[in-house]
Amino acid sequence: MIFIIQLLVLSLVILSTILVVSIPVTLASPGQWEKSKNLIYTSIGIWAGLIIVTGIINSFVV
Repeated sequence: MIFIIQLLVLSLVILSTILVVSIPVTLASPGQWEKSKNLIYTSIGIWAGLIIVTGIINSFVV
């Protein structure tokens, strides 16, 4: 069970790093927001889902 939590946290850290870099670059590039808007919103939804799933699974670990 702890291995699953470690994988969830690792994926959360990797996705967070990608979002921290990609969102400002997308917003600073002219015309890129319209092209990448759906991908960024989907990534943010996955990020929020990972936080919720990690919290729920972590509550089962004693």
